[in-house]
Order: sequence, then structure tokens, then C-alpha cells
Amino acid sequence: MTIELHCFGESGNAYKAAIALELTGLDWRPVFVDFFNGETRTDEWREAHNVMGEVPVMVDGDLRLTQSGVIQQHIVERTGRLGGAPAEAAEVLRWQFWDNHKLSGQAGATRFLMNFLPEDKRPGPVIDFMRNRLQGTYQVLDTHLADRDWIVGRDVTVADLSCCSYLFYPEPFGFERADWPAIDRWLSAIEALPGWKHPYDLMPRRPEPQGEAT
Repeated sequence: MTIELHCFGESGNAYKAAIALELTGLDWRPVFVDFFNGETRTDEWREAHNVMGEVPVMVDGDLRLTQSGVIQQHIVERTGRLGGAPAEAAEVLRWQFWDNHKLSGQAGATRFLMNFLPEDKRPGPVIDFMRNRLQGTYQVLDTHLADRDWIVGRDVTVADLSCCSYLFYPEPFGFERADWPAIDRWLSAIEALPGWKHPYDLMPRRPEPQGEAT
């Protein structure tokens, strides 16, 4: 049975699940969620899919999972791939938690404020604060990757797929890939993985808002 991933292309958290599904070769398909027009805020959607009003939501037969880290772990357990060596499981989980709190949690919010709010509603001081905090986060990751190919162990794991998710997006949010040589090298290695796809090639995006150039 084909796995369904309820998602939209602009969601870095959904990308964490989508790229794990893609790289492990599981049979799956994206189901577009119209986040920008409020679909996840409706009672109907929350009751049917996720009471938290968030993507991703993965439906694998009778199993429904939310939260990207949980979905990634299900993929690891189902395929035996991307989990690292058994002795590395706690370290993989540590970096997933770090990403959720320090990297994706801040980068996702900053990107949203800078690009998806009307320009006159973008809170400049908040954006500046978040961008400054992110510099320290990027430094931690760049330093960690300076003498290794992958975040944990000798091969790509869901720790890498979690931490890289927002860093492939083109919209500005305070990350310039060229400024961080170790991160840049690591992202290039991820791009070279068989089956890798950019988030906008892997998941459907929102329709172009009226009045914007295509």
C-alpha cells in the first residue's frame, strides 16, 4: 500500500519526512495541504488528520503518525536504513532534538517571518534577534562537521536529514551557504546521494498568489 505524506513544499519539517521516504525507496506519494489558505486551521482537517494543525502527517496503512522525528524513526525501523549503527542511536536522536530546538525551530520561524508574511507585518526587531541567534547555531554545526563527513558515524542518517532540511530553501532567512564551508561540503554530499531531490521538486507548493509574478 502506498504511503501518503500530507505536506506542502514550503515546509522544511515535511521535507525531513519526504526526503527520508525518498532515499529509502519506499512507495509513497505527497498529498498537498493548503496551509497558506488555512486548511490546517479548520476543525475538519484537525479532526481528520492532526489535532495539532501541523504537517507532516504520514499515513502508512492503518498507522497515522505526526511529527517529523517520529516519522523518520518509523522509516528507520521499517527499512533498516538511515539509523546509523546501533551504538549510535542515542547520538542520532541527540542531533535530531538539537535540530528541532536550535536549528529548524528557529530557521523555520525566521524564514516564515521574512518571506511569507506581508511586508508591512514583518517584525524587524524579532527577525534581527532570530537571525543573530541562528549564527551561533550555524557555527555549532559547521564546527562539528569540520572534521567529519556526516553528523553521526560514517554514513548519512536521519540526523543529517533533519538538520539539513531548511538549509536547501532559497528564501532568505539569515543563512548564506558560502559562509559556512563545512556545512556547504556536507550539503553537497547530501545532494549527491542517489535519489536526493530538492524540497520544491519533492513536494507540491502553494498556488502562486494572485498578483505575484510566476
